[in-house]
Amino acid sequence: MYDKLLVVLDPAQETQKALSRALHLARIQPTKLTLFVSIYDFAYEMTTMLSGEEREQMRQSLIHDQEAWIRDQLRNYSTDGVVIDIVVVWHHRPFEAIIRHAIDGDYDLIVKGTQKHDTLQSVIFTPTDWHLLRKAPSPVLLVKDHDWPQHGSVLAAVNAASDSDVHQGLNRKILKASGYISKKLNSHLHIVNCFPGAPASIAVEIPEFDTHQYQESVREHHEASLMAIAQEVDVEFAGLHLREGLPDDEVPRVANELDAELVVLGTIGRTGITAALLGNTAEHVIEQLNCDLLAVKPEGFKSPLAKD
Repeated sequence: MYDKLLVVLDPAQETQKALSRALHLARIQPTKLTLFVSIYDFAYEMTTMLSGEEREQMRQSLIHDQEAWIRDQLRNYSTDGVVIDIVVVWHHRPFEAIIRHAIDGDYDLIVKGTQKHDTLQSVIFTPTDWHLLRKAPSPVLLVKDHDWPQHGSVLAAVNAASDSDVHQGLNRKILKASGYISKKLNSHLHIVNCFPGAPASIAVEIPEFDTHQYQESVREHHEASLMAIAQEVDVEFAGLHLREGLPDDEVPRVANELDAELVVLGTIGRTGITAALLGNTAEHVIEQLNCDLLAVKPEGFKSPLAKD
C-alpha cells in the first residue's frame, strides 16, 4: 500500500525520527525510500559581490554538503535490502518543495518527524507540518516519540454517521489504511467515533423535550452507523469506541487509554477532518496526541500546488 515513501529529514534535529519510522516500514514490506531535504539561505541570494554563476556554485556546494550529511546519517541505521535515493533541493518554502516533489514523484506516503519543545514536554507542530496536512495529496505520517511495539494498538477516528458522500468515502480510506498498517505491525485495530450531546439550553427552552430519549436515539444512530462501516470495509478490529463529546477531547483520550502507537484520521484540505474541522478543533486533536498521526485525503483531492 505504501511502496514509495518520501522521507523528510531535518538537519537541525539530532535524531531523525522520520528516517527511523520509514526504515521500520521498509523492514515489514518492500518499500523504496527517498530521503529529502529542502535548504535555503537568503544571504546567498543577496551576495551581490558574486555573479549569478558563482552564486549557483555556492548553492550546489551547500547541496552537496547536505547530501554528504544524509549519507553520514545512514551509517547509524541498518539499511540492508532497502532501496534509498537522496534528494536535496534549494527552495525558500520547505512545504512547497516537499509537496511539489511528492506530486512529481507520485509518492504513496510522506513521512516527517515532529519537533519537541526544548523546555516543555510537548510537541511543536511547525507551519510546514500544517501545510502538509492541508495541502499534500499524499497521506502524511507525522512521527512523534512513541514506539511501534508488536501487539500494540492503532486507532482509526471516523465520522460514521455523516450523510456526506465525501466523508463516507474518507471513512473507508481511513479504515483501509489503518487496517493495513495494524496487520503489518501485528497490532490491534480500534475505531473511535464521537457524537454530540444535547444542547444544555434545549431543556430550558423546551421543557417537554426529553433530553434522555434524544441522547439515546443519537447514540443508537451512531452505534448502528459505526457497526455498519466497520463491517463494510471488512477489517478485523479489537474494539469499537463510541464516545459522547467533542473529538478534540475524546480522540486523544481514547488514544491515551489504549496507549496507541498510531492514530489515523482524514483531512479534507483546509475545511475539515472526518471527526472535526481542520481548524482549532483538529489542531487540538493532533496536538494532544502522544503518538504518531497518519492523515489521509479523500478521493479526488487535488492539492492547491498541483499544476493544472
